[in-house]
Amino acid sequence: MTRILFVGQKPETVDFSDPSLPPGFDAQKINAGIAVGVAKIEERGWQCDTCMITPDAAGYAMLEKALGEASYDCVVIGGGLRLPPKSLPLFETVVNIIHKAAPYAVIAFNTQPQDTADAAARQLKAR
Repeated sequence: MTRILFVGQKPETVDFSDPSLPPGFDAQKINAGIAVGVAKIEERGWQCDTCMITPDAAGYAMLEKALGEASYDCVVIGGGLRLPPKSLPLFETVVNIIHKAAPYAVIAFNTQPQDTADAAARQLKAR
């Protein structure tokens, strides 16, 4: 079975005052989008795990643990980790953790939680 890990920043830790984020976003909307994204992955017959991390050492450890507990075919990194300019160091760290811990997994990027399955499909198809 194809296994996907969906990595994002824990919505409750996002700074929604950041002007680079879309207006009107909040943790509740992001959590709802994550649920939709997971459902779409499962509709494809794939297994989906989520790893919503905090932007600190504890979050990095959480990601390393998740990657060490299973073998993933694809890791999808959410837009909230890579789009806000001030998140660049967090994004770089996440990519490097994935590269080291899951060197055989393809890495995909979504634009919003709801298109996570499409992002994974693009990269799994390119394999």
